[in-house]
Amino acid sequence: MEISHIEHIGIAVSNLSEAIIFYEKKLGLKCYNIEEVKDQKVKTAFFMVGQTKIELLESTEEDGPIGKFIEKKGQGIHHIAFAVKGIENILPELENNGIHLIDKSPRKGAEGLDIAFIHPKSTHGVLIEICEEKKK
Repeated sequence: MEISHIEHIGIAVSNLSEAIIFYEKKLGLKCYNIEEVKDQKVKTAFFMVGQTKIELLESTEEDGPIGKFIEKKGQGIHHIAFAVKGIENILPELENNGIHLIDKSPRKGAEGLDIAFIHPKSTHGVLIEICEEKKK
């Protein structure tokens, strides 16, 4: 697997509107995209910091992954996402190397990316997302 860069850092928040105000007013960043990903039960907001994005994540339902994360661990860093090429080929390769995958095949994420998550049990406690931007 070849990682080209950190695509984004995902941060779980309880209130997206309040978090956006903090990032804009206190840190001087500009939110450039807000999007709901219904099948993941999440609403996202994106900020650019140099070449890396910050993705704020608010659960749209209590039983969603972000809602469960906040209930268990509180607000904070949820995952780190790495940009790759050939995600469809990378996932079986990772699994064949004994890495525990949450997603065995890519799914659609925010901003039209193909995404898949690697379980923290295989990554020393960090939820890792790999993602690929598909050419349009």
